[in-house]
Amino acid sequence: MVRFLIKRILTAVLTLTAVSIVAFLMFFALPADPVTGMCPKNCNTERLERVRDELGLNDPKPEQYLNYMKGIFVGRDLGSAQGGQCDAPCLGYSYVNSEAVSDTFARVLPVTLSIVIPAAIIWLVLGVGLGMVSALRKGTVLDRLAVGFSLTGASLQLYFVGAVLQLVFVYTLHILPTPGYTSILEDPLEWAGGLVLAWWSLAFLFSAVYTRLSRAQMLETLSEDFVRTARAKGLSKGKVYGRHALRAAITPMVTIAGLDLGSALGGTIITETTFGIRGLGRTAVDAVRLGDLPTIMATVLISAFFIVLANIVVDLLYAAIDPRIRLG
Repeated sequence: MVRFLIKRILTAVLTLTAVSIVAFLMFFALPADPVTGMCPKNCNTERLERVRDELGLNDPKPEQYLNYMKGIFVGRDLGSAQGGQCDAPCLGYSYVNSEAVSDTFARVLPVTLSIVIPAAIIWLVLGVGLGMVSALRKGTVLDRLAVGFSLTGASLQLYFVGAVLQLVFVYTLHILPTPGYTSILEDPLEWAGGLVLAWWSLAFLFSAVYTRLSRAQMLETLSEDFVRTARAKGLSKGKVYGRHALRAAITPMVTIAGLDLGSALGGTIITETTFGIRGLGRTAVDAVRLGDLPTIMATVLISAFFIVLANIVVDLLYAAIDPRIRLG
């Protein structure tokens, strides 16, 4: 296990390094001048040159990249015009937002985490659970309802579901407050009340897909030889379904969940836009629209980090869920 973990961490480091190099070359080494997008529109030639000097863009490209990576791990001095010393992880300075990129992400990343993590718990429990029960009750009314649920969820869009939920629960029944973000440390109830519609909108669409996938996987697993052997040995239905079939069927779901969770943590753009909440997704969209290259590059790196981390966690969960898998 330790050897496998070390290998996966080294692979993750190499992957993130490759992503950082490609992203840096795309944003800062192309023929186009990156400063014209980072500096406000009223920048004159003198200020453009000053910004270029402050960002170190007159240095050789390898030195620029090493300075950027140094800032992530140990911090660096951005100069007096950019706030001075930037502590690790320093992701550069945004002239569009007039602050260090790390300060921007410290403000918006908790918002995205607050949306995605509770929603993921809901969609995994609801989707996988409903799919498994549907497979075990194949041909019954419950099975037909589960299939209908999955088809309905797969056919709808999040902005439609979110708008309907707001119309019903916020503006018609007045049960829930207007969606928004409050730190869980300030008021847990207000935090949950402002995000509950975002959770269920996101969870509804994802759980519909997971219901269909988990149902199909469970039906396939129930036809495997090892399940028939377990039944022939006289094991109870609970042991056959729970100890053998469920653990084998859920393994592919873990892979998909890891990728979905990693991608969602990289920015839930539609969810944040639908509910008027500013998180990592809307920040990334605004950065692209305004040409804020330091923020765009930081978004790429953070998204890649979440996806790589999710894959490592998935690989470690394999051995815990399915005893047939050995890590080495």
